[in-house]
Amino acid sequence: MIFVTVRGTKVPALGFGTWQLAGPTCERAVREALAIGYRHIDTAQAYGNEREVGRALAESGLARDAIFLTTKIAPDNLAAKDVARTLADSLASLGTDHVDLLLIHWPSAAVKMGETLAAMNEAKTQGKVRHIGVSNFTVAHMREAIDTHKAEIVCNQIEYHALLAQSRVIDFARAHGIMVTAYCPLARGRIADQKVLAAVAGRHGKSVAQVALRWLIQQDGVAAIPKSSRREHIAANFAIFDFALSAAEMAEIGTLRGGTRVVDPAFAPRWDPPG
Repeated sequence: MIFVTVRGTKVPALGFGTWQLAGPTCERAVREALAIGYRHIDTAQAYGNEREVGRALAESGLARDAIFLTTKIAPDNLAAKDVARTLADSLASLGTDHVDLLLIHWPSAAVKMGETLAAMNEAKTQGKVRHIGVSNFTVAHMREAIDTHKAEIVCNQIEYHALLAQSRVIDFARAHGIMVTAYCPLARGRIADQKVLAAVAGRHGKSVAQVALRWLIQQDGVAAIPKSSRREHIAANFAIFDFALSAAEMAEIGTLRGGTRVVDPAFAPRWDPPG
């Protein structure tokens, strides 16, 4: 395993995402991921699957401290009173007394960022949260969190893959000791027909998806959370620690950036331009 070290905590650079996994399918997938070797699990209030994730964690037999667990505050729950209330619900569903990382899922125009961050910090003081962070934040949002609200955010979870340049966000995050976690790291399959990735994969005897994931986690301060409901894909995504990309291959893959974004809801912020 490769780790990202942030504020003294070692985070597995490859995690297991659970977006759009539900019910028994989610529980089984997380259970299988843990059996395969994943130790970084990502969920969210908005996913509606925290209870299933919690059951899989309990069934795994693993010690709680062996797993880095992330959840996110839903956009409707960002007011201070709702942060405390819904975090309690999340912890009950997950079957734990704390999460390792609590994120603001999306920046909000309705609730002041400082109010949410203060409530998250209070939860951290109470031991219910070990670290706080954000998701889908632009450079301007991160700057506000740090400069205006003095928040010690350790992570910005963003869409990031070989087809989407995120250098502005990543450069700012690195400069401030913030881990970047890449969701949709395989661009929902859109990387599959990329000839550059196929050529690199052929040289290593790996799949395009495995090369795309390896490219992400070899970058300084970057983690990735691929998701799948199929055991063979969960296992294949984890089989990326027996090879390494050369500096030339890393740079070659970096030329693919075409600006392809697969998650862009109407309520999304005005994204930083790619580049």
